[in-house]
Amino acid sequence: MTDKLNRMDRRGFLMASAAAGLAAGLLPSLAQAQTGLVALVHTQAAGDSGPVDSMIEKLKQLASEKGFEYRAVYASDPASYESIFRTLGDAGAAVIVSTFNEVAEPFKALAPEYPNTKWIQIFGDPIEPAIPNIVTVSYDYYLGCYLSGMFAAKISKTGKIGYIGGISIPPLNADFNALKAGALAVNPSATVTAAFAGSFQDPAKGQEIATQMYNDGIDYIQTDSAATDGGIIAAANEADGRLVSAISPAQYKLGPKSVIGLVALDFGVSLYNEVAKAIGSDWAGGTHVHTGLGTGVIDFVYSPVFDMEGNQEIAAKAKEVWPEIEAAKKGILDGSIKVPFNTEL
Repeated sequence: MTDKLNRMDRRGFLMASAAAGLAAGLLPSLAQAQTGLVALVHTQAAGDSGPVDSMIEKLKQLASEKGFEYRAVYASDPASYESIFRTLGDAGAAVIVSTFNEVAEPFKALAPEYPNTKWIQIFGDPIEPAIPNIVTVSYDYYLGCYLSGMFAAKISKTGKIGYIGGISIPPLNADFNALKAGALAVNPSATVTAAFAGSFQDPAKGQEIATQMYNDGIDYIQTDSAATDGGIIAAANEADGRLVSAISPAQYKLGPKSVIGLVALDFGVSLYNEVAKAIGSDWAGGTHVHTGLGTGVIDFVYSPVFDMEGNQEIAAKAKEVWPEIEAAKKGILDGSIKVPFNTEL
């Protein structure tokens, strides 16, 4: 016990946890928590009208349905990840869910020390060799981006299409390449331009990049940047005819006349599904969950809000071409359309 306390002190346990923005009183309350606690440690801030808000909402819903205690903890500083996970593990958490690639190494380091806790990494690569109490989840978002590219090329008046990602990492590079492949499949003369904001939490940068793209004649941008999306949508709202394909239905209200569709990735539904399995009897650790079209988590959808409030000429064109998008979606699902997964820019 003394050794553990010393180790925790060396890592600045209390100070790092406090600096990470833990909810007031979290450490004392966790000290008294009962086994059965389910914790979401999100590495991007809430209030994004997207992935994090969706996950918190669905965790709260499942906790209400199943009667377990839950915590949602914002870990803003990577230096604090390990301390936060240790706090939760020492509190006897039954399930720890965390987000995105950056938590992979802390998971690998700590999960073996807490074999009775089930660890779920949302949006992560498979762990090799597998660790028996970790499940990683990845998403074939690029398939939805291919459909978005087709749609963009069909409705764009300029034939110029943009993509703005948070950070250039392999999955997002693949999303851009799929968007481009979809656009060129129906309009070989289309141009598709990529940019990365360098952050998933920088709406100002997103707005700056998007404004430049629109000024350069791009009239359709596919977002892939979490909270940064808000700035992209704000740029689209500045002039008629600027279109955005975003990620979450919560973003419709941000741009009712600009958000024409979504490559929807419902992180909340995904979290709900994985935690429900973890607290049930059919959980299998040491595995990787691959999630794509047709799962209820990923889809490409036309905005019903834009259909009512957006430019009606564009809306009419969107409805005209939509059967082609649905046909392509079926082709992807039945294997007759092969979408390349290309992570090179």
